[in-house]
Amino acid sequence: MKRALFTLGLSAFTLSACASGVSSNANPATPSGAMVASPPVADTAAAPPVPTRDVTTAAGLGVVRGPQITTLQVDARKAALAMDSFRTSCPGLVRRTDNSGLTQNSDWVAACDAVKTWTDDAISFFAEHMDTVQVGTGRAFATGYFEPEIAGCRTPQAGCDVSVYKRPPDLIDVDLGQFSDELKGRSIRGKVSGTKFVQYDDRAMIENGALAGRGLEIAYASDVVEFFFLQIQGSGRLKLPDGNVMRIGYDSQNGRGYTGIGRLMRDRGLITDASMQGIVAFLGANPEEGRKIMQENKSYIFFRELTGAGPLGAMGYPVVGEASIAVDVKFIPLGAPVWLSMDRSEPNGIWIAQDTGGAIKGANRIDTFWGAGDRARLIAGGMAARGTAFLFLPKAAVARLGL
Repeated sequence: MKRALFTLGLSAFTLSACASGVSSNANPATPSGAMVASPPVADTAAAPPVPTRDVTTAAGLGVVRGPQITTLQVDARKAALAMDSFRTSCPGLVRRTDNSGLTQNSDWVAACDAVKTWTDDAISFFAEHMDTVQVGTGRAFATGYFEPEIAGCRTPQAGCDVSVYKRPPDLIDVDLGQFSDELKGRSIRGKVSGTKFVQYDDRAMIENGALAGRGLEIAYASDVVEFFFLQIQGSGRLKLPDGNVMRIGYDSQNGRGYTGIGRLMRDRGLITDASMQGIVAFLGANPEEGRKIMQENKSYIFFRELTGAGPLGAMGYPVVGEASIAVDVKFIPLGAPVWLSMDRSEPNGIWIAQDTGGAIKGANRIDTFWGAGDRARLIAGGMAARGTAFLFLPKAAVARLGL
């Protein structure tokens, strides 16, 4: 979803930033399929703490042993949701490369085998098979994302003509590591123009018709502002005129950098309420100025129709409201449980890292997924919480780390 989900959290602050999909999609949209209330980035005041050392992974930053899982204040219902999502993630968890440097695939096998038939409570499961570690200082910053639902249609009509594009065939991903060892793990996205590789069209170009007439439209949205925020989320639902729903998820992004308009608007004195609700209110009341402001975010998300379960996170599995989070995989392995204790109650408890987001970068930077509906929109749109995060790792991995 956010990044899959564009990846992806939308909070007042994330607007200055995922999308996966949800999506926490994604790149700002996470290639996931859920819509991120943000593929979002954190606005300003709520910026996460910056490491004092030049480190790029959890192993490099350093980890220390955390408290016993049984001593944590864990809600049994949320723990059960988390265990179910952990079970879903296991097939990918035991075969993915862990870019954080903390675990090996084999470390997760015992827990993944046990969860298949586990009948006891979820907290006991996590306590029996895992221990907690603190990455860096453990200080965490959490935003939120959700799967939005907006009015749309499959064919253009009056009042429903905002194009929803699929990935263009001339959009090319380049792995820079093929050209230099110093660039391993880095990539760029653009297109070929003559004999040169150039940047792909930005938001303004696309909205002004750069892709029109190429048969790339998969649907249409009724409101340009609502669609803008659906792009930030990385995925969402289109409510069709006949009452049916078309679900769309992150397919790609144009390679342009993400700019959070919330911060721009606040710095210019256009708004004092930098929540999603405050930003939407200004954009709706000032359509011409609002369109220009939205186009300052040059990032643009492409979608595909989703017909199965979803929205999908970066692991390719459905993300679950109040159970799934988007993370930076250099600091948290995808599929791993994470415990949060924040300065607001909603995000507290155990979550499973199942998504990524373009704005979700750094140690203990978390984007929480809240599902769909008005409650999810309200919580995700205002989520900007600080506190502490502990990562749950298999006991074998913790022992190998010497903790």
